[in-house]
Formats: sequence, structure tokens, C-alpha cells
Amino acid sequence: MTDLPDNDFTQRFIFDDSDTRGEMVSLELSYAEVLAKHAYPEPVAQLLGELMAAAALLVGTLKFDGLLILQARSEGPIPLLMIECSSERDIRGLARYEADRIAPDATLADLMPDGSLTLTIDPNQGQRYQGVVDLDGETLSDCFTNYFVMSQQIGTRIKLCADGRHARGLLLQQLPADRLKDEEERAASWQHLTALATTLTADELLSLDNETVLHRLYHEEQVRLFDVQRLRFRCSCSRERSANALVSLGMEDAQNLVIEHGGKIEIDCQFCNQQYLFDAADVTQLFAGAGVETPSDTRH
Repeated sequence: MTDLPDNDFTQRFIFDDSDTRGEMVSLELSYAEVLAKHAYPEPVAQLLGELMAAAALLVGTLKFDGLLILQARSEGPIPLLMIECSSERDIRGLARYEADRIAPDATLADLMPDGSLTLTIDPNQGQRYQGVVDLDGETLSDCFTNYFVMSQQIGTRIKLCADGRHARGLLLQQLPADRLKDEEERAASWQHLTALATTLTADELLSLDNETVLHRLYHEEQVRLFDVQRLRFRCSCSRERSANALVSLGMEDAQNLVIEHGGKIEIDCQFCNQQYLFDAADVTQLFAGAGVETPSDTRH
């Protein structure tokens, strides 16, 4: 992905005198692509951006080939937020919402009361992992902190913000004891670094470059900043996947579906709004084993 501009990327950093690593994320083009697919109200767009930033940060903490999926669900005005980010750093997302129930100044508790946050790791090979935590924090950042505390994983803190144009995030994570062997010294260092991170405002994170942010927070620490790793919006939908969904129905049901829909089935991708059309000839061809390449239109 070296041909992409530096608008969407993560960048790692490490503290030389502490067993702590960090990562920052900046999303602009991919965030705009996600928002362009639906007319999201501002509070929904903000939460969607924050969840995108979280996914981009978390995928960098995992050593796997596959897909990271974040889902926030509730019975409130936003029933679903969903982000998928692959190990190749392709990202996509969507939200379902009830616009007439969303106030401009709505909080997370207003939008997703009694909600839950699910993190799923779906590797290309190996066992699927899933963890769930309640959406009981004031912000999504709080909810992710609670997730790592509840799951008793390695110490992790995340700060997220989005404004409808940019989505940004900062992650701090403890490393195995190496530089600091004493437990009290190790705990004190972690508390110090995370306390400084809490002083970072949303305006600073959204407006300043990574070097400036790190200097403001940690000018008394020895910090090494590494090269960026780029991300991009990319939807994994395809005509072939849509065809496989039809085949899974069985021939008779697929043919009846064509008739019920006036001669053409439209399969829409909720992530990118792409439409895949299948007529009776396409369905016959599918079940004859001839594949999915047909003259039928595929349109946005």
C-alpha cells in the first residue's frame, strides 16, 4: 500500500526506559469513505470513527492473519456499530440507527443504553476468539479500558476521538518485564505514563501530529517513534460471495426468490452499498456450476 497518501496510518512508539509500548492512529480517507455510504447523524459518525480508530489500534497488537471485528450492540437509538479490520489493514464499518431518537448532544449512555461490546478475532487458520464486555463507561475509551481489565489481559489503555472528519487514537500497552524487574518500580512507571496520557485533550489529539503529541506528553521520557503503517478503506464484498449466499439457499428457493422479486434478486452490501443483481439465467448458471460471471449489471 505504498501508493497511498499518509492520511490513514498507525505509528508505533516505545519507551526506552520502561516496559511500555504505544501506538497512535490517524484516519481520514477511510473514515470519509465509511461516512459517505450513509447519512449518519453527527453523534453516530463520531462513535463510528472512534470504533474505527480502536480497531486499527488493536489489530496492531495481534500477530495473526485474519480479521478483527468490533461490534457494539444495544436496544437504544444505535442498535449496532460494527467495524472490521483485517491483518492487511483493510478497514470497513457501518452503523444502524434511529435518527429521530438521536439528540445532537447525546452521550454514549443515551445512544447505546445497556449495550455490550464484542471483540472477535477470526484468524484464517486456527481457533476463533471472542470476548464481551458491557458498554458501561462514559466513553468508548472507558469501555475498552474496562474490557482489558475484565479479561485480565496485559495492561492496556486507549484514548479515542473523532469529529466526523478525522478519527484519532492513542494506545499504551505494558510489555513483559525487561527493563524494570522490580514490580513496584514497574507499576509506578505504568501509572506515571498512563496518568500523563489522560491529560491529552481531544482537540490536541485531533489537531497535532504524532511527534508533537508525544513531546507534549513525554518530553522527559526517552521515546522512539517508528515508521508508519498505512490503512485503507476496502470492502470485502464480491459478486462471488453474493452468489455463494444464493447457492446456500438451494436451487428451488433461489428460483422462487427471483420470481418473488420480479425477475431479479438484488443483494446489497450494507458496508459499501454495492448491489449485485442476479436474474433467472444467473441462478440457473450458478446451480449448473458455471460460476458467477454473467452479463447482469452490478451497480452502486
